[in-house]
Amino acid sequence: MYTEHTPHVPAQRAVEVHQPTPLPPAVAVSAPVVPVQPGAVPAVASIVLPDGRVVTGYAINPAQPEPVAAKPTVSRTAVNVALGGVGFLAVCGGLILLTSFIAALTAFITQLIILAAVIFGGWIAVQLFSASGHQGGTTVNIRKATFKRNHFHG
Repeated sequence: MYTEHTPHVPAQRAVEVHQPTPLPPAVAVSAPVVPVQPGAVPAVASIVLPDGRVVTGYAINPAQPEPVAAKPTVSRTAVNVALGGVGFLAVCGGLILLTSFIAALTAFITQLIILAAVIFGGWIAVQLFSASGHQGGTTVNIRKATFKRNHFHG
């Protein structure tokens, strides 16, 4: 505030005193006062803190949530119809799966029968053609006599 080069003496300072200016009183427009009784007087609660101080105040009631609208009851008939529909769909699905399984099993058995016929027929054909294929002639058995083409064996 003062620089070091300026010598001053505290008594030589000029003192200026300001006096507060009073304000004129405000003219209040008074509204009619109607005494109203509160619906309920709130309870005053006091709590003693661990260090010995007492805190006093009004208890604040927690805000109550709005009541939930009651759900309409579900009739027994509606429940039974819904369960019946679910059961019916389950049975239909099971029948479709059973039908598909039976069709697949039938096709598998048919293929096994065809495979067996082909294998057995091939075995019979091999037996028929291999018995006469390596001798080079036709053999006919008549009354225990064996005739070969142009030869008699007795």
